[in-house]
Amino acid sequence: MKWPSSLLALVLLAACSAAPTPSASAPPNITLYTSVTQNTVDEVVNGFKAANPGANVEVFRATTGNLNARIAGDQRTGGVQADVIWGTDPLSMQSYAAQGFLRAKPITAPDGIPSLGVDQLYATRVLHVVIVAAKGVPVADWPDLAGPAVQGSVAVPDPAAAGSALAALGHFGVDYYRTLKDNGAAQVATVPEVITTVAEGRYKAGITLDSEVRAAITKGSPVQLVWPSSGAVAVYSPIAATTREQNRSGAEKFLSYVLSADGQKAIAKTGWQPVLPGVAGPPKPEGAKEINPDWTELFGKQQEVLKQYQALFGK
Repeated sequence: MKWPSSLLALVLLAACSAAPTPSASAPPNITLYTSVTQNTVDEVVNGFKAANPGANVEVFRATTGNLNARIAGDQRTGGVQADVIWGTDPLSMQSYAAQGFLRAKPITAPDGIPSLGVDQLYATRVLHVVIVAAKGVPVADWPDLAGPAVQGSVAVPDPAAAGSALAALGHFGVDYYRTLKDNGAAQVATVPEVITTVAEGRYKAGITLDSEVRAAITKGSPVQLVWPSSGAVAVYSPIAATTREQNRSGAEKFLSYVLSADGQKAIAKTGWQPVLPGVAGPPKPEGAKEINPDWTELFGKQQEVLKQYQALFGK
C-alpha cells in the first residue's frame, strides 16, 4: 500500500515528536570530573542535591595527573564523558579549554567572581601555596627553603600529579626549583605527603597548601604553617561545563550552585577561601600577603616548564 505523501509526513512528524528529549524541569543528572579534595566535593555535591531534590551527580575524583589521563582516555574513545570539570589550578584547566571541549560562558557569574582570562573557566575557591615546617625550624620565606637550615631536608610535591604544585612551578619558574634541588630538596608524590613526611621527621620543611596544614594541625600533627613573608601564592580553582550535549541544563545548575552563596559557604566550611564577596573563609595570619600571578602569561607553557622541571627531579 502506498501512503499519500502528506499522510506519511504527518506520521514521521508524530514519531519524531514522540522521541524523548531532556526536560529543563527534570532533576539534574550530571557526571563530574574533579581533582578537588574529597571533603569539599562531598559537601558541595550534598548541598546541590539538597537544593535540587532528585538530582544525581556521578563523581570521578582523582589527582590532576590521573584526571588528565582519564580525559585523554575519553578522547581516544569517543569524547569526554563529564558534564562538568572542577579542577585545582588554572594552568591545567586552561589546557582543557585549549583542546576545545569546554563550553564558553554557559552561565553569568555573580558579581565579584574573579575573572581568569578564559571564557570557559569560573573561579570557585582560592588555594594558598605556603610552607610547612617542623616546629622550631627557622624558615620564614621562599628563599629560606634553599638555605643551610634545611639543606637536604625539603620536600616538594610532584607538579605532574598535583595541580597546585604545577601552579607553584609555573609561578616560581624552573630556576627556583634548581636552587632547591642544588640544596638537596627531594620530590614526593602529593601535597598531603609533603606534610606527612615533615611530621614524620623525614624532612624539615616543604611546599604545600594552607588548608592541608591547618587540617593536619587540627588532628595533632607536629608541624607549623609558615605563611611566607613575601606572600603565599594564590591559586584559583576553576570549574567549567563541557561541550557534552546530554546534560547541559544540569551542568549549568551545578555551576550556578557552586558560585552561589550556599555553594561558597560549603567550600569555606571545608577549609578553603571562597571567591564570592561577603562569604567568609578561614582566617589568615595578621598582615598576611598574597602573590597573585598573571596566569594568562603562563598559558600554553605548561608542558615546556614541566619538562624542564622533570629534567631536574625526574618523572
